[in-house]
Amino acid sequence: MAFETDLETAAAHRDDLPDPDEVYDFDAEIDVTDLFDAAFVREHTAFESFDELVAASPSDAGSADELETVPHGEWDEFVADATAFDDEQAFVLAARDHWVAKRLDLA
Repeated sequence: MAFETDLETAAAHRDDLPDPDEVYDFDAEIDVTDLFDAAFVREHTAFESFDELVAASPSDAGSADELETVPHGEWDEFVADATAFDDEQAFVLAARDHWVAKRLDLA
């Protein structure tokens, strides 16, 4: 399944978008569980949290903190099977758009 977001259309209908510097510090690191928050995970998977999703993968990882231990191909295949997305890239881009929409109060 391909997932598409429409941030540009939502933003075009708003006159009061905040300045990007007020929303996000370019040098700040975004925690993976902030990007894949519970609302996003529940909407696009059968899991309640990203930690739960990672723990359900066929790897030994038990939480989002251990995601980097999951082999890339294995994670990609798991994402395709366990989420509404065709692959990891689509999953990540949709989570990014969800995060941006929340920060801009567009969601």
